[in-house]
Amino acid sequence: MNRGTNFGRLATLTRLVSIAALLALAGCGGQDEPSFRPTRASAEDREQRAEQVPARERPVQIEGPARPAGDPPVVEVQAQPQAAIDPRLMNPSQLTERAPDVFVAELDTTEGPIRIEVHRDWAPNGADRFYNLVRAGFFGDVAFFRVIDGFMAQGGIHGNPTVAAAWQRASIPDDPVVQHNTRGMVSYAMAGPGSRTTQFFINLVDNSRLDGMGFAPFGRVLDMATVDRLHSGYGEGAPSGRGPAQARIQREGNTYLRAEFPDLDYIRSARIADGAGGGRPAR
Repeated sequence: MNRGTNFGRLATLTRLVSIAALLALAGCGGQDEPSFRPTRASAEDREQRAEQVPARERPVQIEGPARPAGDPPVVEVQAQPQAAIDPRLMNPSQLTERAPDVFVAELDTTEGPIRIEVHRDWAPNGADRFYNLVRAGFFGDVAFFRVIDGFMAQGGIHGNPTVAAAWQRASIPDDPVVQHNTRGMVSYAMAGPGSRTTQFFINLVDNSRLDGMGFAPFGRVLDMATVDRLHSGYGEGAPSGRGPAQARIQREGNTYLRAEFPDLDYIRSARIADGAGGGRPAR
């Protein structure tokens, strides 16, 4: 009787060990980090790779003006008078001038100057868009609203809701990824293929994992000292974190940001520097 009982227990234990081994083997397939390489991946490939990286680790921009669930009530703000808005900023389709092969954009920020050397052969569509935005004065009084230590610094939503609305869906075609998202490289934020508009980010560290997701660098910061001083205390944006909600920036502009996030840093103005640029990579 004891021998039979012991045999039954041994058989049950053997089956349990086998099941545990199978479960452990099945789980291994999802633990490895995805391999991202700078490649001319299809839109479907990029979407699949993007799904493997948490949204909070992607430089994203909202796709439309829809109000997220649980978002605070809309605050009525006094829009800037239409006469005070540069007409060029209300007509994205007219700002399509071809950029020089290489140029330097100088951003005057609340922490000091940031000089971005742009190479058109890295990302032609991205370079042309950035060139036109700078020349039209788009970046005047524009916040770095999402700065995350160990990741990136993101900005590019206009502080006037009227201007922001004009550009929200003025997307440019994707560029192939031919450079890496290493420290100091500048790329556009996006919500998926074909969604780049005006939001850009500066890589604070080596984020080469973003290469295979379609984030195509178009320039590099020549000296990262100012970028490293940008205020990062608010961290991730709402609703995942305590930072600004992009939907509210679109609707309420800098009125919302200055009231609820007074420590943010801003681009005061931007200009195209004289000459062809040059300089050493970011450090």
